[in-house]
Amino acid sequence: MSINSDSLVDPSSQHELQPGLIGLGWTPFFARQLAGLEDTLQPARVLLASAARHHVQTAEGPRVAVVSGRLAHEAADRAALPTVGDWVGLRPGDGDGPAYIVHTFARSTCLRRKAAGPAAEAQVLAANVDKVFIVTSLNADFNLRRLERYIELVLDSGALPVLVLNKADVCPDPERFIEAAREVAPAAPIALVSALSGAGLDALRAQIGEGETVALVGSSGVGKSALSNRLLGADVQREGAIRASDERGRHTTAHRELFLMAGGGLLIDTPGVRELGLWSADGAAPAGFDDVEARAAACRFRDCAHDGEPGCAVRRAIEDGELDPERLGAYLKLGAERRYLARQQDVRARLEEKKRWKQISKRMRANPKQ
Repeated sequence: MSINSDSLVDPSSQHELQPGLIGLGWTPFFARQLAGLEDTLQPARVLLASAARHHVQTAEGPRVAVVSGRLAHEAADRAALPTVGDWVGLRPGDGDGPAYIVHTFARSTCLRRKAAGPAAEAQVLAANVDKVFIVTSLNADFNLRRLERYIELVLDSGALPVLVLNKADVCPDPERFIEAAREVAPAAPIALVSALSGAGLDALRAQIGEGETVALVGSSGVGKSALSNRLLGADVQREGAIRASDERGRHTTAHRELFLMAGGGLLIDTPGVRELGLWSADGAAPAGFDDVEARAAACRFRDCAHDGEPGCAVRRAIEDGELDPERLGAYLKLGAERRYLARQQDVRARLEEKKRWKQISKRMRANPKQ
C-alpha cells in the first residue's frame, strides 16, 4: 500500500513524517509510537543486522549503530532483538563512534519461521514487510506443497503474498505451472518473469509502491539474487548456478539485507530457506486454504476431522474430483503442525514464567528490605 504524503496525520506531527522517512517506509503507525515516547530519539530503519553492529538508515543518511546493553538484556528472546526491516530509536554515541539502539518500535508485520533445531524458538526473517515475493523456478524446484507452506508463513506475518515464477526463459510450457500455482493460491497475484532476459520485470516492479517494503523468499537456486540485482538495477548480490543433476542451487546470499530501490520502494533479500518450519501464535486452522474451508463449512459435524465421518463434504469433494486429496493432506498436516507448535509455545511460556518468579524470589531473599 503506497503512502500519500498529502493525507498523513495531523499537522502537529508532520516533522515525524518527513519525506526522508516516508521513503524508508515510515507510516503513521510508527509516528504514533514515536510521539508516545518520553525520550527524544532519532528514528532509523535497520538495513543489515549482526551480533556486533547494525547498519541503519536515517532521514539524514546511513549510520552504524550497536544495540544498547539494556535493550539486549530486556529482550525476551533473539526474535525480539532488532533485525532487518525494524524501525529503531537511536541515541548518539561518543564522538565519532556508533550510535546506540535504545528502542525497537512495535512491528506492523513480522515474517518469521521456527528456528532450525528442536527448540521452540522463532527466527525473524524480516520485519515491517508489506508484500512478500515467493520466488520459485519453473523446473524441478517447483513444489506445490512448499508453496503452501510459504503462503501460510506470509499470511501469518500480516503481509501480502505474491507468487513469482522465475526462469520463464527456459520453460517451454509455463502455463501448466501457472495453473498449478492458482490451485494453491487463487487470490494471490502471480508474476511470470525471467531474471535472465528481463521479461516480466517491469510488471513486477510496478507492484512495489513508494515507501513499500518487499521481501524475497524462496529456496536456493530459484534465482532470488539475480532477481534482486535486476530489480535494483545493480549487481549487489552474488549469483550462483544450479546443479544439473537435480536443478537445485546452493546459497549465494549469506545474510538478510534491506536495499533502497532507485525508483522508490525497499527490497529485502533473504538466504535460501532449507527448513520452513511454521511459527504461529495459536493453533488455528492453516491460512490460505479457502477452498478446503469452504467445503468444510458444509460438513454435517462442526468438528469434522475429514477422516471418514458421515456427511463429510470435504471427502465428498475429493470423491467427485473437485478437490485434490494431496491438498487436503497438506491442510491436515499443517493444521497438526500448528497445534503441536502452540502446545510447545505454551509449555515454553510456563517455564519462562516459572524461571522469572524464581529470579524475583532470589532477589527478594538477597535484599529483604527492598
